[in-house]
Amino acid sequence: MTTSGMNMMGKIIFYEEKNFQGRSYECMSDCSDMSSHFNRCQSCRVESGCFMVYERSNFMGQQFFMKRGEYPDYMRMQSMGMMFDNIKSCRMIPMHRGQFRMKIYERENFGGQSMELMDDCDSIMERHRMSDCQSCNVMDGHWLMYEQPHFRGRMMYMRPGEYRNFRDMGSSNTRFMSMRRIMDSCN
Repeated sequence: MTTSGMNMMGKIIFYEEKNFQGRSYECMSDCSDMSSHFNRCQSCRVESGCFMVYERSNFMGQQFFMKRGEYPDYMRMQSMGMMFDNIKSCRMIPMHRGQFRMKIYERENFGGQSMELMDDCDSIMERHRMSDCQSCNVMDGHWLMYEQPHFRGRMMYMRPGEYRNFRDMGSSNTRFMSMRRIMDSCN
């Protein structure tokens, strides 16, 4: 591992039982299938960095953003917006310094009206008169997209790349109404 990669490390610890009890699994990178480490995750602690956790293996299904802090049980996680009750995979979000740029499109396959974003957008309808976002191209930075305005509802992590169709990423929701940059507040 390069030295520059080391300052971008994150660390999350998953526990089989509530309140950080039972078997644990420490993770400092992506993990596509946590079922080999334990049957069920009931609590977790993010010691550094930011992570997306997923309801299914291979980074599929519903997602939830976790930053440094303690998550002693599912009631706490669900009160923060998590809409599933078992974590099957996780992805570390690398630290990004610099500008943020994403082009969003009203329809799948980069169709319909488009808008370039460089800042958080709490409502694409109010701000840009777009009815929804069904595809995007992330040029710079890491973003969270939300199914409802004002950063509410299900979310999806977007890293640099082209996303023609959100269903290909295992999302049951294929349209998003607000977007937020993942800033360096993850430490």
